[in-house]
Amino acid sequence: MHILLLASAFNSLTQRVHAELRDRGHSVAVELALPGSSLPDAVRQHAPQLIVAPMLKTAIPEEVWTAHTCLVVHPGPVGDRGPSSLDWAIHEGVDQWGVTVLQADGEMDAGDVWASVPCRIPQVSKSELYRGEIADAALEAVLLAVERFAGGNHVPRKQDAARTADARLRPRPYLDQSVRRIDWAEDSTQDVLRKLRAADSQPGVLDVLLGGEWYLHGGHPESVLRGRPGELLATRAGAVCRATKDGAVWIPELRPRRGPGQPPTFKLPAVQALGDRLPPLPEHALPLLPEVRHRTWTDIRYREDGNVGFLSFSFPGGAMTTEQCRRLLDAYREACARPTSVLVLGGERDFFSNGIHLNVIEAADDPAAESWANINAIDDLVEAVLTTTDRLVVAAVAGNAAAGGAMLALAADEVWCRSGAVLNPHYRLMGLYGSEYWTHTLPRRVGPATAERLMHEALPVSSASALRLGLVDRVVDCGPDEFAREVGGLAARLASLPATASRITAKKTELDRLEGATPLAGFREQELARMRRTFDDPDAPFHALRRSFVHKERPPCTPPNLGPAAVARNGPNPSAADVTGTALDGVSSRPND
Repeated sequence: MHILLLASAFNSLTQRVHAELRDRGHSVAVELALPGSSLPDAVRQHAPQLIVAPMLKTAIPEEVWTAHTCLVVHPGPVGDRGPSSLDWAIHEGVDQWGVTVLQADGEMDAGDVWASVPCRIPQVSKSELYRGEIADAALEAVLLAVERFAGGNHVPRKQDAARTADARLRPRPYLDQSVRRIDWAEDSTQDVLRKLRAADSQPGVLDVLLGGEWYLHGGHPESVLRGRPGELLATRAGAVCRATKDGAVWIPELRPRRGPGQPPTFKLPAVQALGDRLPPLPEHALPLLPEVRHRTWTDIRYREDGNVGFLSFSFPGGAMTTEQCRRLLDAYREACARPTSVLVLGGERDFFSNGIHLNVIEAADDPAAESWANINAIDDLVEAVLTTTDRLVVAAVAGNAAAGGAMLALAADEVWCRSGAVLNPHYRLMGLYGSEYWTHTLPRRVGPATAERLMHEALPVSSASALRLGLVDRVVDCGPDEFAREVGGLAARLASLPATASRITAKKTELDRLEGATPLAGFREQELARMRRTFDDPDAPFHALRRSFVHKERPPCTPPNLGPAAVARNGPNPSAADVTGTALDGVSSRPND
């Protein structure tokens, strides 16, 4: 079918639905619901057979839903209504939830139900949950609803709130700051964490700190440090530790409250955001390779299991500052000094990496200089992975990866990707040529023609398509919580294979051959020359695009790569096999062992 996605933004869930529907042979266009735009006119231009709204914050006009079947994804079970569904679920400590696909009508979230899929709610942030368990359930529900619509015989069922025994499933208002407010003298650590997780990544929890008003973003428990409730105790890796009445929490990011007439504010590492306001505090740094058993927060961890080392990292939003890249490089080098034959690099649940940190660049006194430092720092990390010849390196992509972060994964010998991850292996939408040795790694994996197409189309790629294209070597079909365990078992098997030793030996030979023909330094030099020209040119599109991204400015129209012209040019995913949706559900690994 020709399916139109209506969305408030091309966010992670919209990207996943877009990629997965194209995998199944549908032609998919996107129309953003933007202020001043006419959705009825846009829909007429698209002439869709079906409309799906994966993430829509505004009501679909009656002119549209009376003329087309419009399926709306609501991140709550049948009977739940309102704009803060996940926020309330986490705030109230619910451990079981769900996603409902319902038909748009005259009342928000009250239409007939086409599909509903349950899911659990682990103790993670709202944004991590949204990209993980909620996205998995939403995708399953969307595919089921689309299949039922295509069949032509399904009759959606009416919602009947009276049938549910759960009193929480009712229309509820927006969860505002009066409810989110933290009482540091009275709230327990668990209460504080619950409020912080329910507000991440937006809108954050409004609080007063060091004489200013700030939105707090992210929260992790601290097991040792203690102090007066509300007191700042220490810093670590850009985060601040703040005491509760019975413990303490680490807060990685802050955003100043916007004053009257001031431009929009944005999140920064907490220490950087506070700047000169921050009093002298001890930096409670952990060892370069802190083991997982340390019961305190850190953004980089290491553990070993036999001949396998696991270097995991988790940076807010997947972005990597210059300092984070350098710390991860130091940890990587330390990990490479350990007596292992396989090193697994990656996160355990959420983002792998999205490349350089645009917020920190935007906040810098000299954004061009910070851009240059950041791109060189991540290039140094990628170079270290590419030139590792004494062990096999596996990139474990638990969550989404984009731009330079996707290229960091491609530097590894093998890329293992969770079935729910989405890759965006391109830079064009940010006005950049790109670096991270992509001109070497991407064509090497997928071929020059496909590499050029991926860069030009600038569209999200599902894990299944990434496997077919050669971007990844294995798709691990599991939920977010099971990924680390599954990867651990696969890595142990890889380390035990007799062929692994010969593969390690061959790595040194291949690198020597490459250096003799087309040295890696040449790829980096050519990429960075183009990046330097962009960074140093104040009129280059990158600067305006970065500013719009950081300040979350809405585009004036739907980007051309998502609209009707792109659909006519690209059609369904050209990498998709001619198979049914059910055939794609059993994604298997490549025979690489």
